[in-house]
Amino acid sequence: MDTSEHANEAPVAQQAALDAAFARVRFVLVETSHPGNVGSVARAIKTMGFGARPGALVLVSPREPAVREHPEAVALASGADDVLRAARVVDDLETALAGASYTVAMTARQREFGPPRLLPRDATARASAHLLAAPAGIDAETTAQIGPGATPELPDIAFVFGNERFGLPNEAVDRCSVVTHIPANPAYASLNLAQAVQLIAYEMRLALLQERAAAPSDIGYAGQAATAEQIEAMFAHLQQGLEAIGFLDPAHPKKLMPRLRRLFARSGLEQEEVNLLRGIAKQMTLAGRGPRSGDRSGDSGGDRSGHTTET
Repeated sequence: MDTSEHANEAPVAQQAALDAAFARVRFVLVETSHPGNVGSVARAIKTMGFGARPGALVLVSPREPAVREHPEAVALASGADDVLRAARVVDDLETALAGASYTVAMTARQREFGPPRLLPRDATARASAHLLAAPAGIDAETTAQIGPGATPELPDIAFVFGNERFGLPNEAVDRCSVVTHIPANPAYASLNLAQAVQLIAYEMRLALLQERAAAPSDIGYAGQAATAEQIEAMFAHLQQGLEAIGFLDPAHPKKLMPRLRRLFARSGLEQEEVNLLRGIAKQMTLAGRGPRSGDRSGDSGGDRSGHTTET
């Protein structure tokens, strides 16, 4: 076989894999106030090569429901009106993150609990690894052949940006895998929404243009990453099980569930691991229906491990 044919096929396969990865990057704007900012964001992501797939820009409860047709948004999109028109408008963050396995919340606010905090370059490097790693059951050749708009079996990654004035609420941040912020001048850290999106999109582009992303796990085997909705269902199931065995008092939950969210956010859960944890939660629920489920003598609320927890 002609070796030059193989040499020509390799760059084509690499470009196909790269195009597929770009198509699986999602930018989520939560409760955006100004239509012009939405148009500017569409322009920002298109200049960095994103937005080829419809729904790459997701708008959660924008103040202007018809923002995609708003004259100010269309004017500031300035050539990226295709991205603007193809934006999805949804009612809640859960819908916006459905099908995403790695989600990054943009917030400069320090929180005692919450997902791990990374600098943008580190967060986008991990996102790139999620996108370019071939998941279990799909080899590298198959991954390279999947193009934009034809990736139903592969999860997206998503960057989540809050309202221009108030940012992201705690419950939105808690749903994400990691937190990042732009380390601007602390004396004047004023960036508008489109500027912030532009910087993150630029870092994501740089990360994807690297020759090869490292796999997100060093254990020698990486399964399919769990999606946001699978992880949320697991937490609901786990909380139910903890309540059933008396470890968590729903009237005085304290910080147990936020601590567990932080713990699992650091691990990068796979689908099989989520299924395993849900199996444990199911057995906890069943065990809680036994004779010991009503024995709570000596408990003082919070977690039932015998240790005190913070309020």
